[in-house]
Amino acid sequence: MRIRTFKRNTVQTLLSAVAPILLTLAVVLAVTFGMRQADESSRSEGARFLEESILRAAVHSYATSGQYPENLAYIIQNYGIHIDRTRYAVHYTIIASNILPDITVITLNR
Repeated sequence: MRIRTFKRNTVQTLLSAVAPILLTLAVVLAVTFGMRQADESSRSEGARFLEESILRAAVHSYATSGQYPENLAYIIQNYGIHIDRTRYAVHYTIIASNILPDITVITLNR
């Protein structure tokens, strides 16, 4: 009985050594990209939620007192809204006590 031995050429040897490394790198890049997308989505959703919370508090204040709050500090103090100043910038502009204020929440880059 004759035993056959096959010699691998250099390209096959190189591919068998590099392929697992490339596959691992591709998986790491895909996971990193996915985590970044999830973080970005979470931040934009958080900004939308914060803006809606401030708006609801302003409307509630108008419904109970007949005027919109003069500043954002009143809403924070009386309605328990927490603003993470490291993640969001909030612009609360009141035009008149009986006109809905302009509320803008901007997501800050870290």
